Amino acid sequence: MMNAQIERYVALHRSFGRKFEVQERLLRLFAAYAHGFGDRHVTVERLYDWCRSASSQNVARDRFDHLRRFCLYAHAEDRQHQVPPAGVFGRGKRRRPTPHIIEPEQVQAIMQAALDLPPKGKISPHTYHYLFGLLAITGLRLSEALALQREDFTADGLIIRNGKFGKQRLLPIQPSTRKALEAYLAVRRKLGAHGNDLFVHIRGHAPSTTRAYIMFVRLARELGFRGPPGDPGMRVHDLRHTFAVRSLESCPRDREAIRHHMAALSSYLGHTDVANTYWYLEATPVLLRDIAVAGEQLFLGGAA
Repeated sequence: MMNAQIERYVALHRSFGRKFEVQERLLRLFAAYAHGFGDRHVTVERLYDWCRSASSQNVARDRFDHLRRFCLYAHAEDRQHQVPPAGVFGRGKRRRPTPHIIEPEQVQAIMQAALDLPPKGKISPHTYHYLFGLLAITGLRLSEALALQREDFTADGLIIRNGKFGKQRLLPIQPSTRKALEAYLAVRRKLGAHGNDLFVHIRGHAPSTTRAYIMFVRLARELGFRGPPGDPGMRVHDLRHTFAVRSLESCPRDREAIRHHMAALSSYLGHTDVANTYWYLEATPVLLRDIAVAGEQLFLGGAA
């Protein structure tokens, strides 16, 4: 019974264009856990016990929040499903990590080091070289870049089909970016690398996001750009952060220009809400300093 309701709940959210993969996985894990006790309905105590078994407070809160939303849905269909009170495992979202701004020479070093990855003479080293370069120059999400197909590389730019909430967009690219992608495709042909994905490894399809993330961290550590496991440091997603910050830094210091620049950057990055773009202003020290200086000048001007 619980699994049937999960099926309907997941189908409902996907009808709105959401992927809902993480949420479905958590719900399935809880259903299996509850089934082991013979439960046919959600009980508050069982839900609490499962959340308490999480590896951290943040994971426990995520589990609870996802499950409580499902409980509200399930309870509307069948009142035997219990609904826990809100906020039992804490409230509010976790703070987004501060962006780690990657310097141009660091990006170049990582791209160069990728060419030395094994296996030699195969497509994989070239794939990571050009993949990390594309992420740095376009600000694409890793998942978006890895979902690209060869036919998505068009005369008008890159067709992004794997954006958040299933949204698609056309991403214009610079002539130098186009030339680099054409060079990668030439290497693919030379090495006999097949597959419909734009970026492929030796098996003919795109690497997983986890694999690409691991390779980036590995290269960053080997180059001394990141500390040992457990220490914070640059991540592959910081290539996107860096692109956004550099773009904002280049914007003219004019309110109207900034407003138009923000709207354009938000669309280019595929943000569903422009507030996600404005976050870079407060999360990046150099931009926050610019805001403070502008605010001080405004205050002094007003006081005069």
